[in-house]
Amino acid sequence: MATPAQDRGPVLDKDGVRLTVDDALATVTLTNPAKRNAQSPAMWRTLAEAGRVLPGSVRVVVLRAEGQSFSAGLDRRMFTPEGIQGEPTFIDLARSSDGELDASIAGFQEGFTWWRRSDLVSIAAVQGHAIGAGFQLALACDLRVVTDDVQFAMRETSLGLVPDLTGTHPLVGLVGYARALEICVTGRFVQAEEAVSTGLANLAVPADQLDATVHDLASAILAAPRDAVIETKALVRGARGRSYDEQRTAERAAQARRLRDLAGLGD
Repeated sequence: MATPAQDRGPVLDKDGVRLTVDDALATVTLTNPAKRNAQSPAMWRTLAEAGRVLPGSVRVVVLRAEGQSFSAGLDRRMFTPEGIQGEPTFIDLARSSDGELDASIAGFQEGFTWWRRSDLVSIAAVQGHAIGAGFQLALACDLRVVTDDVQFAMRETSLGLVPDLTGTHPLVGLVGYARALEICVTGRFVQAEEAVSTGLANLAVPADQLDATVHDLASAILAAPRDAVIETKALVRGARGRSYDEQRTAERAAQARRLRDLAGLGD
């Protein structure tokens, strides 16, 4: 049976990305399983567009992927002299001015930044391989549910590059400096048990339970009042940058807003 979102059709469906919306729940799906959802600048632009066109009713966004792999990382054609038709090659990027090169990378990053917006909770449903850019896309989300066959790896350093799609900040926050550095510079695989034990993933489940588990998690988040979730997310996200006393102050201010809102006395 079709869901309401399927009845209305996708809001966006191009460049290996499909966005569907069902009231407060949006789903972004990577749709190129034949290439293990390899990523390109066109995909990144469409991911950024998905964030821009989300209706204001959306509270939870699920990121998922078709096929056996979440994303194998960069489309390897980007490393060839021919590159991808219509896109700059790595050589073209390297030959551009400092400002142009910085602007190009900043544009690539836009597909990875909106997932942590304060008014949304994002959940990555990750199966199989999540390599390089695929790992960083999963890290862009607030929460990660993985299959028990998941394999994360940050392979940029082994290619002579660095992870530049916003993945280093959340990775250090989740697993700590030493482990994050080791994961990045060795390029080794992080599997499900380690991902859960280090906080990289919230939980791991058999592959045939992934969609149902993510649906249950999304439903639990949607069951709480929206403004309370927004305030709580802001408190938790800001905690690392505050002292203990600063966090106490932030808690008091947030609770005052909630109490006044519930009493009908808010702005």
